[in-house]
Amino acid sequence: MKVSELVEKSGWKNCSTNESLDKEIQGVYVGDLLSWVMGRGQPDEAWITVQSHLNIISVAVLREFSCIIIADCVEIPEEVINKAKEENIALISASGTAFDCAKKCIEFGL
Repeated sequence: MKVSELVEKSGWKNCSTNESLDKEIQGVYVGDLLSWVMGRGQPDEAWITVQSHLNIISVAVLREFSCIIIADCVEIPEEVINKAKEENIALISASGTAFDCAKKCIEFGL
C-alpha cells in the first residue's frame, strides 16, 4: 500500500509534500523511544509515535521509513513539518491513539 492510500482510507492529515506520499509501506512499527526505534525499525515501515520533535525526522531518514504517523492529535511544530518536507518524509497527523492507528493499519492489510 502506498502512503497516499493510507492517508485517503484513514482520513488522517498529510502534513508533508505530495511527493512523499508515493512511497510503499511494507509494515508498521509502533514506538516512542527513539533509540529503540532506531535499533528495531525496518525500511519501508510506517512508524507510529506520539513524539513530535525534530529528531523523529532524523530517525525516519536513518531507518528509511515510508512515513511517520503522529498519533493522539499531538501538535507538530512547524520546524518538524519543514524538515519532513526537506527530507521528503511523509508526516501524517492522526486523531486516534497509537493503538487505534495500529488497528487501522491492520484493517488496511499492513
